[in-house]
Amino acid sequence: MDFLFDFLTSIFVQFQSPTLGFLIGGMVIAALGSNLKIPNSIYQFIVFMLLMKIGIKGGIEIRGADLSAMFLPAVSTVIIGITIVLIGSFVFSLLPGIKREDGIATAGIFGAVSASTLAAAMVLLEEEAIFYEAWVPALYPFMDIPALILAIVLANIHLKKQNEGKDSKVDVWGIVKESLRGSALSALILGLSLGLLTNSESVLESFYEPLFRGFLSVLLLVMGMEAYARLNELRRVAYLYAVYAFIAPIMHGLMAFGIGYIAHVTVDFSPGGVILLSVMAASSSDISGPPTLRGAIPSANPSAYIGSSTSVGTPIAIAVCIPLFIALAKVVFDL
Repeated sequence: MDFLFDFLTSIFVQFQSPTLGFLIGGMVIAALGSNLKIPNSIYQFIVFMLLMKIGIKGGIEIRGADLSAMFLPAVSTVIIGITIVLIGSFVFSLLPGIKREDGIATAGIFGAVSASTLAAAMVLLEEEAIFYEAWVPALYPFMDIPALILAIVLANIHLKKQNEGKDSKVDVWGIVKESLRGSALSALILGLSLGLLTNSESVLESFYEPLFRGFLSVLLLVMGMEAYARLNELRRVAYLYAVYAFIAPIMHGLMAFGIGYIAHVTVDFSPGGVILLSVMAASSSDISGPPTLRGAIPSANPSAYIGSSTSVGTPIAIAVCIPLFIALAKVVFDL
């Protein structure tokens, strides 16, 4: 009984965080019909700043990190991303009335990673004084890129089978290059490279660190408004997407928590690292995924995969999964 009480109390405390408050606030003002708008250029700049900060800090830590300690978590993130896409594609193939490419694209966007959800989790861990290796956020592309590439390859294979006789050759290397050129991954990889190869500590501490939480709050406000706006899109597609988007983040995160726990026992992966790995698995891409999938699988309906991710998946990942995994870690690791 004490376990359940401590667990629920910890989740309730997370809901009082200002980080979650901005997401919920965005949904509330959108529901009230507010005309508040954040220009897209500002939104893109904020995303760039967040990814640069995450990348630079991760690169700095990788420079002095024990690569043997990083190896197992890095391999785990690749496995998790691929597994999420395979399971999601299989689940959608069993559901009635869903186009195969729509289901694969949705599985792909849930296998990829949300930078904003990851950033929100980092802030909450810092507020809770839960340690995590600073290189853990740099594992982002290890999950994101394989998941997106696999989804695109699976969708193109399906479309090729549908159009037997047409030249529908799957250019895997072309897909890899296009994914790496995406704005989100480009910013993250640039930050990683600068942190790894240059003495960027001063610019990180004087510029990126002080602005990080403020930019994140604006990003979450925008995401809250967009989540509410896309609810209608999801209703027009199918309730099955909403059910998947509600359940999948929790299941994916729990799977990653178990794998992270193995890394904890094997290579002393930190509890905070386990939480962040779980949050990455629970999140669904809101930045790199939509433009990548829209360009590579044009026949897939964006209302299906973007609507389910933004309107249900991301709020569940931030408002439920982050508090859930922090509370679970406090119990499992006796924090």
